[in-house]
Order: sequence, then structure tokens, then C-alpha cells
Amino acid sequence: MSTSLFTDSQLVAEMNAHTRIKHVEKDTVLISPGDMIVFVPIVQQGVLRIVRQNDEGREVFLYHLYPGQTCAMAINCCQGRKKSSIKAIAEEDTEIMQVPVNMVEDWFRYPEWKTYINSTYAQRFNELLEVIDLIAFSNMDKQVLNYLERRAQAAGTKALFITHQNIADELHTHREVISRLLRQMEQKNLLRLGRNTIELID
Repeated sequence: MSTSLFTDSQLVAEMNAHTRIKHVEKDTVLISPGDMIVFVPIVQQGVLRIVRQNDEGREVFLYHLYPGQTCAMAINCCQGRKKSSIKAIAEEDTEIMQVPVNMVEDWFRYPEWKTYINSTYAQRFNELLEVIDLIAFSNMDKQVLNYLERRAQAAGTKALFITHQNIADELHTHREVISRLLRQMEQKNLLRLGRNTIELID
């Protein structure tokens, strides 16, 4: 079990005693909206994609979690004893450390853990501001390109196996709108379209 994020020997010992490692296959949904949060994930290997979903099933992509990172939304739900309002999906085969919810607050007695959680909130807050700025101040084509670039970064490839409907679902719009924008972006040599594939062009 990787606890190399932390140097406090007592904290590391508690993590080894109370957490467990879970392997999540690519495209598996780890946390769904409405789930009661019973653990907070810390990514060890791979990438998780975090998507916000409302009661009507509408979605918007928020951010990715990379190795060493955890989800502020999950922490917020467990501290408020609320059900999940996000979906966490494995972008690739992923390994996570599951931290039981009762340990999240208990470990605040360790300064290193408190710093880690607070820095997580700060980082995720900045990422959410970027999402809000994109939605509020950018044209849809910029939102689509940003989404594709972030997915490509997470996947480590310029070629994404993704449908127009997948993009529409996570950007809270219609498939026809996405298809039209992607064709326009292809004409501008920003990307190449294939059958359920989109390849970004530098």
C-alpha cells in the first residue's frame, strides 16, 4: 500500500491499518449520484474522472483526479453526512486507496493530513472556478476543446475513443450541437474525426 504522500509515521501506521486498496477497471463507475459515501478515494495509480449529476440525470464534467489526489466533493459529502452528488469514473485501469469516512475527520489531529485535505479543497475550488468561467464566459466550442484536451491529458493520448453523445452528456448539451461543433473544429484542423474516435491535432 502506497502511503508515500505522508511522512508522519503514526499517520502512515493508521492508514495501513484502516484503509484498503481497490482496483477499478477502465470505464467502471466507482461512485454514483445518490450513493452514501462510505469512503474517500485517494488515487494511487491511474485517473478518475469526476462528473456532477443533478436529480434529472444531467451531467457536467468537473475535473480529473491523478495519483496522490483525492476528491473534495466526496470529502464534503462525508463530512456533511450527505449522499453523493457526483459520479467518479475510472478513465483507465485505476488503483485507489479507500479511506473510511470516520477516519477523515479523526485524522485531522495529524497536521500533515489536515494540510493535505485543505490543499485538496483549494485545488479543487480553483478547478471548479475554471469550469464556471468556461460555462459562463466561453463559447461552446472552447468548452468542447477544453474538455477534449483534459480527457486526452488524462488518457495520455491524442486519440480518444469517445462518442458525440458521451461529450454531450458531460457538457450538458445536445448531441447535434456537439457533432456540428466537432465538424467545424475538424475544418479548422484542430482535430480529426473517426468512427467513435476523435484525434486532437497539435
